[in-house]
Amino acid sequence: MGRTLQNTMINLGLQNACDEAVYQLGLDMEELEEIEEDAGLGNGGLGRLAACFLDSMATLGLAAYGYGIRYEYGIFNQKIRDGWQVEEADDWLRHGNPWEKARPEYMLPVHFYGRVEHSASGAKWIDTQVVLALPYDTPVPGYMNNTVNTMRLWSARAPNDFNLRDFNVGDYIQAVLDRNLAENISRVLYPNDNFFEGKELRLKQEYFVVAATLQDIIRRFKASKFGSTDSVRTVFDSFPDQVAIQLNDTHPAMAIPELMRIFVDIEKLPWDKAWDITKRTFAYTNHTVLPEALERWPVDLVEKLLPRHLQIIYEINQRHLDHIACLFPNDVERLRRMSLIEEGDTKRINMAHLCIVGSHAVNGVAKIHSEIVKTQVFEDFAALEPEKFQNKTNGITPRRWLLLCNPGLAELIAEKIGEDYVRDLSQLTKLHKFVDDDLFIREVAKVKQENKVKFALYLEKEYKVKINPSSMFDVHVKRIHEYKRQLMNCLHIITMYNRIRRDPAKLFVPRTVIIGGKAAPGYHMAKMIIKLINAVAQVVNNDPTVGSKLKVIFLENYRVSLAEKVIPATDLSEQISTAGTEASGTGNMKFMLNGALTIGTMDGANVEMAEEAGEENLFIFGMRVEDVTELDRKGYNAQLYYDRLPELKQAVDQIKSGFFSPKDPNLFNDVVNMLFHHDRFKVFADYEAYVKCQEKVSELYLNSKAWTKMVIRNIAAAGKFSSDRTIKEYARDIWHVEPSDLKIPPPNEPRDAGQDKTPNGTAA
Repeated sequence: MGRTLQNTMINLGLQNACDEAVYQLGLDMEELEEIEEDAGLGNGGLGRLAACFLDSMATLGLAAYGYGIRYEYGIFNQKIRDGWQVEEADDWLRHGNPWEKARPEYMLPVHFYGRVEHSASGAKWIDTQVVLALPYDTPVPGYMNNTVNTMRLWSARAPNDFNLRDFNVGDYIQAVLDRNLAENISRVLYPNDNFFEGKELRLKQEYFVVAATLQDIIRRFKASKFGSTDSVRTVFDSFPDQVAIQLNDTHPAMAIPELMRIFVDIEKLPWDKAWDITKRTFAYTNHTVLPEALERWPVDLVEKLLPRHLQIIYEINQRHLDHIACLFPNDVERLRRMSLIEEGDTKRINMAHLCIVGSHAVNGVAKIHSEIVKTQVFEDFAALEPEKFQNKTNGITPRRWLLLCNPGLAELIAEKIGEDYVRDLSQLTKLHKFVDDDLFIREVAKVKQENKVKFALYLEKEYKVKINPSSMFDVHVKRIHEYKRQLMNCLHIITMYNRIRRDPAKLFVPRTVIIGGKAAPGYHMAKMIIKLINAVAQVVNNDPTVGSKLKVIFLENYRVSLAEKVIPATDLSEQISTAGTEASGTGNMKFMLNGALTIGTMDGANVEMAEEAGEENLFIFGMRVEDVTELDRKGYNAQLYYDRLPELKQAVDQIKSGFFSPKDPNLFNDVVNMLFHHDRFKVFADYEAYVKCQEKVSELYLNSKAWTKMVIRNIAAAGKFSSDRTIKEYARDIWHVEPSDLKIPPPNEPRDAGQDKTPNGTAA
């Protein structure tokens, strides 16, 4: 979520008033804003997407709730020591959190372990351990519409009789200390992005948020006028018409068997009716196609922790496979591929398969990703129910990612096209008519230059390096992962460095290359990549031949509040994942909206950005998905590229020989070995095209006016990438609710019954 203060002032239309009031008290608002801690309750794109969605849902007047876990420790703080990443605990609640309100009156029990007893009256889950879920509510204000939604985060609490109720005669002190065991559930965020780690505590977290949330939803449904008992219909017949639940990846997949357990075991609905209601309630968003990221929980772990849920999953699977066997008799191979249970040395539950079978809609997050989901990852399921699969291209909130972080640009745009674009970003197309307006071109360039100077001062303060603010700010910020290919950027830096040294007199377009992002603590290769970037920076930044032509900075502890500083100052946005690996990306959209040009592959939402702005207005290079597939078919041989490209050979040899690690020449052996022998993401295959494309970038940067015109064309084409547009599509195609742009009256005005904003149907 990042910080809340400035976002709240903007959405309430109070920013100028607050700035002025605080100034009159002799304080500086910006200084105050810097004191607030980021709420870092997610890992990367997926968590930030949810935050943007909450802002858009409130702005569109949807009756929507964001549910999650109130982690005591969020994503770790990253320190760089001697070029290595070191993790520190993110004690973000140390000074309290003024935005949250504990709601002990809505505390709910969550059960674990135990056993299942079957009787004539049905199944009973008994002898369980209970953990209490205490909700904390954070307000989510819409933009200037007097709507305030709720984000409800659950914290784990031990019941007061914990470890004391059972035959525990003696150790009272130990029993009280053991309360920590229950409360550890909400202690810390697992720091993996795009990687599955099958730990018991993680499964507990997933079920904890799901069980508490579903009880909360059902309590609210029963208390509403829709839930009131009707003599004709079952109480729950209208449930899917009043409730929509969107599963953000498979992490909350246990919600499907949990809702079935509530309907069948507790509410005593017949299975078929319960299953129909469940399917119509859930929809699933897939966020990655990387096999190592897909959740596959061991059956024995689920059996121990959630025995009744395992039985329900088996029943769902049995009925699912019976259905497929009817449609495709004797196709055992298909049954194996489509089963929710994977056989093998350890039986596992494929959570994505559970989500697809238990949902009425499945979507990817960019056109190309949704195609890959349909035709490759889940092709059998798409063949069965093609109408179930959709696309919903991701978006970003223009409130945080333009108004808040780039007020200079936001104001300049408002002067030209009015202020309405903030709620309807498609209006940015009106900027096309100013693409040849010399004054506007100069003003856009001036805003960018001011942002660069401000960020350069920040860098000089934090990193003690002299930055040339007229150099091209070339920025690559995102989680560190092999598929995102920070290594390819690194090879380009080394190539530029070698070119400067080879011919110091030759014209070189100066660059400040900024790379930032966190590596999962257990991801060895990602940590080596950080060390390599820092080692290269050490050499480049201290070579007098290079001077101010090339500077390399590794940005420490990349997070939302730092993104808000670096993105408005960026000239060149690096979006260089191997085609077919980045589901969408959202940083790409933030840079586009803030006047950076993109160098990127035809991957994720880059494809649609090129479609909107025209491919000639992005720097697109490298293999397309088809080329990657073809190369896989032929077999990727890294050595071929190394032998054919002298500059690549030189750069790799320098890494290999210890040129960047003279004290330990073998330091980067693992990296080099990976690049030659098991590089799934084919860095060498795109190196040549990347370097050539970077030359075109430098060439255009020399012509400031042509560069800025291309920037304006990009900003004018960024309207599609508002999360408001994304949420309208979810609302219409999946949740079946109508967004309302009605501004409800403020609380100090009487509410006219005629314009009372009652939620028109479903709550999402």
